[in-house]
Amino acid sequence: SPAAADPAPCHRSPPLLGLLPGRFSVFPLFFLALLLGFASLLWLQLSCSGEGPVSGGSLRQSCPPQAPLLPVEDEPAWGPHRLALLVPFRERFEELLAFVPYMHRFLSKKKIRHHIFILNQLDHFRFNRASLINVGFLESGNDTDYIAMHDVDLLPLNEQLDYGFPEAGPFHVASPELHPLYHYKTYVGGILLLTKQHYEMCNGMSNRFWGWGREDDEFYRRIKGAGLQVRRPSGITTGYETFQHLHDPAWRKRDQKRIAAQKQEQFKVDREGGLNNVRYRIESRTALSVAGAPCTVLNILLDCDTNETPWCTFG
Repeated sequence: SPAAADPAPCHRSPPLLGLLPGRFSVFPLFFLALLLGFASLLWLQLSCSGEGPVSGGSLRQSCPPQAPLLPVEDEPAWGPHRLALLVPFRERFEELLAFVPYMHRFLSKKKIRHHIFILNQLDHFRFNRASLINVGFLESGNDTDYIAMHDVDLLPLNEQLDYGFPEAGPFHVASPELHPLYHYKTYVGGILLLTKQHYEMCNGMSNRFWGWGREDDEFYRRIKGAGLQVRRPSGITTGYETFQHLHDPAWRKRDQKRIAAQKQEQFKVDREGGLNNVRYRIESRTALSVAGAPCTVLNILLDCDTNETPWCTFG
């Protein structure tokens, strides 16, 4: 009957509040929710670490993104220069997840203005580290005035390492005395800093090196040919423990195959190619945040003249 009808829906109490004592108001419930949320965040902070490098080949437990350490534009301590961190990349996602937040915080603690560029090779040719660095240089913009060629699997552990503006000439951060694997005196791979002016003086790197290795050895000859002197860190006492090398050769084999005349060509100096003739197309440019650390991913399609370098394909 109409007299026995339920009250209008707008007069009903929410089901959760209906289970509470009559004098229990919304405000204590809200306070309890805040308290539980704070306790959850505190537990996560104590049970994970998002700042240090990986160990044993596996990532640390995932943490909530930390507030990014960004340059304070009007703070003189940051200085006038800005670094383009150029990271040649293909399919090493587990290393990338560790690299970007670690390097962002490492450089920010040192007050180095920087922008991280992930140079992702999308084409079906063999990996070409040198061409990717050339592309990264050309696409890095006018707001950066020096570059770091930086391997994605190499993390600096010693905060005394200098990533500042290399005005006096190319600065090899991962020097033979410190790199965990490569110790010959002409080695300039791993991590190398140059001003953009000095990189242009070398006409960048040769585009003829497809597959793993030798492109940095050829670049050493270009540096010398441009009249530049390679400088290296001094006063670093951590030796071969200065860096953490994330690469696992048992799991990810390097492309060391030598095809056609590649073995003979790799010891020559390319006096014509470099920045002036790198052939590529940018498929997309994406701004990302990895655990609170900003970076830009350039998806790159390189091109190859198989008449010039038939070893760009696996054949």
